[in-house]
Amino acid sequence: MFMLVASPVTQGVAATSEPRCAGDARERAAKLLALHAETSNGAIAREVRALPSIRNPADTKQRFSVLGVDGYVYKATYRMRFIYAPISDTCVLMGQEILEFARP
Repeated sequence: MFMLVASPVTQGVAATSEPRCAGDARERAAKLLALHAETSNGAIAREVRALPSIRNPADTKQRFSVLGVDGYVYKATYRMRFIYAPISDTCVLMGQEILEFARP
């Protein structure tokens, strides 16, 4: 089971309103991190960041929303991004990515 923790970058910073679909991104972050790290022992940051939008590759006039969530397993830090299509009031996930911060 993943715990929610304050991000080291935002500790002590006053909370602001969350971006749309933040709850969905946080839930998906726990599942994605568990799949990638092959463990259920870890933590997900409480903060969900709204990142710059990206263009839909199939329709250059449409843009996708991007949300970022940090995750932690043992001493590793992971950055996860979730890409959502702006379709009415639903959170339609179009893509996701995970990257471990490491110095090879």
